[in-house]
Amino acid sequence: MTERDNMHSIVQEITERFKAKPGPLLPVLHAVQDALGFVPAECVPDIASALNLSRAEVHGVISFYHYFRETPPGKHTIHLCRAESCQAMGAKQLEVHVKSRLGIDYHETTADGSFSLEPVYCLGNCACSPAMQIDHDIYGRITAETFDEIVNELGESA
Repeated sequence: MTERDNMHSIVQEITERFKAKPGPLLPVLHAVQDALGFVPAECVPDIASALNLSRAEVHGVISFYHYFRETPPGKHTIHLCRAESCQAMGAKQLEVHVKSRLGIDYHETTADGSFSLEPVYCLGNCACSPAMQIDHDIYGRITAETFDEIVNELGESA
């Protein structure tokens, strides 16, 4: 079975599991992203057909919610907090540094596939602003220097 066939098989299993429930589209999209790391554009017709929706309806939901990815994520996903507390403590300057350092914008992945960058609107770490999360680890009081140290460390472990 090819990777593509496997992906379509996973999507089919997920849509079968959720399609009888009320309002199944969001649970299906979350389950697909959890299983594959993103919602592949080539699977949108499968999802639409299984849920008796148009492809435009499915794509509209995917593109409306920033949580959903249409491309595979990098090895590490960086979430930068954009909430008020972090903004007050220098998150905008950190954001500029992170984007420059990685050479990407939000919702993008570095060319080598190491890092994806996503915005988040509160990590609940306001006392240690500015905050970020990389994979499952939350970091506080992040500066350009500490960001570089963490990314360098992760890059070496790759």
